[in-house]
Amino acid sequence: MLTNKVTDLLNIKYPIIQAPMAGGVTTSELVAAVSNHGALGMIGAGYLTADQMREQIREIKKVTSKSFGVNLFVPTKFTVSFDAIKSSNETLQSIRDELNLPPRDQVVLPSYIEAMASFEEQIQVILDERIAICSYTFGLPSNEIIGQLKEHSIIQIGTATTVQEALEAEKRGMDLVVIQGIEAGGHRGNFINEFEESQIGLMSLIPQVVDVVSIPVIAAGGIMDGRGLLASLCLGAKCVQMGTAFLTCVESGAPDIHKEAILHATEDQTVLTRSFSGKWARGVKNKFIDETQPHQLSFPDFPIQNTLTQDIRKVSGSQKNLAFMSLWSGQSPRLAKSQTVETLIQTVMAEVSNLKQNL
Repeated sequence: MLTNKVTDLLNIKYPIIQAPMAGGVTTSELVAAVSNHGALGMIGAGYLTADQMREQIREIKKVTSKSFGVNLFVPTKFTVSFDAIKSSNETLQSIRDELNLPPRDQVVLPSYIEAMASFEEQIQVILDERIAICSYTFGLPSNEIIGQLKEHSIIQIGTATTVQEALEAEKRGMDLVVIQGIEAGGHRGNFINEFEESQIGLMSLIPQVVDVVSIPVIAAGGIMDGRGLLASLCLGAKCVQMGTAFLTCVESGAPDIHKEAILHATEDQTVLTRSFSGKWARGVKNKFIDETQPHQLSFPDFPIQNTLTQDIRKVSGSQKNLAFMSLWSGQSPRLAKSQTVETLIQTVMAEVSNLKQNL
């Protein structure tokens, strides 16, 4: 066993966290299975309402007494450009035509005020349900919220893509920080540095962060097995966060065709795109990414673009049409397997044990 101060703090047996993948991947079954088998299960609550979040938390509590956490998207201010919205809809219309979707001239746009109200309701659920661990993506909440959770002894975890962001997470009072390398699947967690400055490989990023922060570091990005876990620990991380490895597990809520796309992908087929949501994210390349690539820099920012593509993603998923789905994946798809959570965790820890013996 690789116990350390982080495994003790999080009350877990193994230094493994299941990445909080929003959008339906982190089912109650997945989160509970991860926690029941010695790692830390995390609810990806970024797109959940407060009521949906509360319901899932209570569902999980019925099937595990182990530690688990919740991840929230921190709302960031954004501007609404109607020219950009019009241009985006025009670009997306050919795709809507292929899916037999009507034009999307009228759309209810999200607002920052509504996003903040929803976020604050989620924070209240964290407090009400006495959640022990809360992590943040896309930034850090207000000092008031951080202080409020500290008063209730809730462990808080920030997400960073650069040394500067990790230092800010420590300065603002985070107990731990997830260091997200460019290899990671799904959305980038940068919040200070621009996307161009945050494209740092995990193996380069870990030691540079570890050397300057005093809070424990959690490594994320392309880690799929015992080799990635042990390498991260050797570089100074205390724990790893694994996303794609859990996404293809039996208990994951990802559609089967999404899992199959990863299981049959190669390392050169995952690319970064902002076409789906207006925020840079890594996924398996498909027709949607190809067709929108020339226009992606002009698309509106998150969450506007995310709203504009919602119907496309929903219908393509229901039609099992890989061409237009957001197939999030890290850079190590060749290492992905279809297996149970129990098998994944046990295999990773057995690999670590064998590696330590053979070093």
